[in-house]
Parts: sequence; structure tokens; C-alpha cells
Amino acid sequence: MTGDEMTGDALTRDANHTPNRLRLAVVDMVGTTITDDGRTERAMSQALAEHGIEPGSSRFESMLGYARDTMGFSKMTVFSHLFDDPAAAVSANKVFERAFDELIEDGGVRAIPGAEDAILWMRESGMQICLATGFGRHTQNMVLESLGWMGLADLSLCPADAGRGRPHPDMILTAVLALDLDDVREVAVVGDTSSDMLSGVRSGASLIAGVLTGSHSEATLRAAGATAVVDSIKQLPLLVEKREARHL
Repeated sequence: MTGDEMTGDALTRDANHTPNRLRLAVVDMVGTTITDDGRTERAMSQALAEHGIEPGSSRFESMLGYARDTMGFSKMTVFSHLFDDPAAAVSANKVFERAFDELIEDGGVRAIPGAEDAILWMRESGMQICLATGFGRHTQNMVLESLGWMGLADLSLCPADAGRGRPHPDMILTAVLALDLDDVREVAVVGDTSSDMLSGVRSGASLIAGVLTGSHSEATLRAAGATAVVDSIKQLPLLVEKREARHL
């Protein structure tokens, strides 16, 4: 057998290989592992109001509605869509981050029940964890620090770390590279929004799990590509166990 034939056989085996184990979970933050009791929307409202959008006006409600529909997106991406002027978008994003920081200082950001246990279970089972967000780096760190979660995950990523935020797959693929995985099919993506699901589909992850503790309905999550939907992240360990059992 020639070297080319051996290489071809190896590539064929690899193409047909279904990985037995999940090695990485890329997990969303607000709505999936934590709840902020509406603080994200309040900070968004403040950013709009400070940039001349009259609260209660049809334009304000339309812009806020777009922000709700795109929960999970990079906040900078959202403001870039809402404001034609790039400088206004940057300014609004800064106001949002400042407002959100002030809002979480009162301890209003809380872990969703069972979230920390689910993350610890996955790590103990041999999986690595990446916490991903649409917030900027400073805000993400503020949230993690407020919960005492700075060392909970193997990696935390925001859109600026990867190039683009959700619904692009960049944060997932950045995590795969940073944590030395060989195969994106060994990735689980977990989130509460359609953008989480779409980023999982685009990355090639094999488990794309939607949770119902956040922004979007089961129908919306499935339409965006969820391979499974559970009530909360608390049920993720059981979902992973069932998935792994099918691949033994």
C-alpha cells in the first residue's frame, strides 16, 4: 500500500468516526447559568434614553424589541444595528456597560439554581467548560467576580476575544483551539437564545442544548437548531449521560 493510499484510508476512517465523548461545553451566561432579573434590559433602556430615544415612544419600543429578539448577540453588534452612526453605537455600548456594572453592584445577578452543580459535574466527568457571553470583557469579569465564579470554568470568552460574537461560531471555535480539542463534534453548546443555537449549528457541535430559563421559547430554540431542549441547565448532566450512553 502506498503512502497516499494509507493517508486516504486514515482520512476515510476519520470522516466516518463519531466521537464517543463530549470533551467541552460552551455555556452561555445570562439566561442560562445566571439570572439578572431584567438588569440587561434596564441597562439597554438607559443607553437608548441617554442617546435621545424617548422612553415609551414607538422608536424606543421598536429598538428595545430588537434588543430582546437578539439577546445573546454581542451588545456592540446590537448597538451597531440600532444606530447608523458608528460613534453613537460605541457610545451607547459604553453607557450600557456602565449602567449594567452599576446595576449588578447591588447583588442582583444570581446563579440559576443548579447551574454551578451542573458545571462542576461536567468538569468532574472530564469535560472542559467555557463560559461565553455577548457582554464585553470588563462586564463579563464583573459578573464572574460578583458570583465568585472566576475559577469555575476552564475558559471565559466574550466577542472581542474571538473576533465576532453570536450567532457566529467564533467563540466556540476559539474555545476549541484554546483548549486543544481535535474535533468540534466533541463540543456541547448550551444557551437560552436562538443565537446560541445557531452558533452551535454553524460550529459543527454535536450537542446543541437549549434551556428555558431565559429569553426564547422551545419552538424558537428548536427552529434555530437545538438538538435538545431542557427546562434548565440543572438537567444538563442527565442529557449528557443519555447522549454518551447512545455513543458507547
